[in-house]
Amino acid sequence: QVQLVESGGGLVQAGGSLRLSCAASGRTANWYPMGWFRQAPGKEREFVAAISWSGYITYYADSVKGRFTISRDNVKNTVYLQMNSLKPEDTAVYYCAAKQAYSSTDYYTDRYDYDYWGQGTQVTVSS
Repeated sequence: QVQLVESGGGLVQAGGSLRLSCAASGRTANWYPMGWFRQAPGKEREFVAAISWSGYITYYADSVKGRFTISRDNVKNTVYLQMNSLKPEDTAVYYCAAKQAYSSTDYYTDRYDYDYWGQGTQVTVSS
C-alpha cells in the first residue's frame, strides 16, 4: 500500500504561481510512476502531467505544456508540480496518483491505470 498526501494548493491571481507537493509513504521501495490530475466542478478528472520513476521522462497535457513542470525527489519520496502563468481555467482540485510499475521509464496518462490516489488539494485562480 502507498499513501499519498498533497499540499500546496491555495488561492492565487491569474499569472501567478503555485507549487504542489505530493508526499508518498508506505511501500515506496517499489518503482512508482506518478501523475497529477485535476477535477473542476461538474467536469471529469483530467490528466495534467506524468513522470517516470526515474524522473527522466515527463509528459504533459497540451493545456499546461510550457507552464507546468512535474519533478520528483526519490530520496524524499515526493513529487512536485510547479505551476506558472496560472489561468482561471486551471481552477480545480488537484490529485496526485501512483502506479506500481517495473520499468524506470514507464509513465501513464490514463487515470484508470493508477493504483493509488491522494485526497486532493484545491487550487483557485482568480481573474
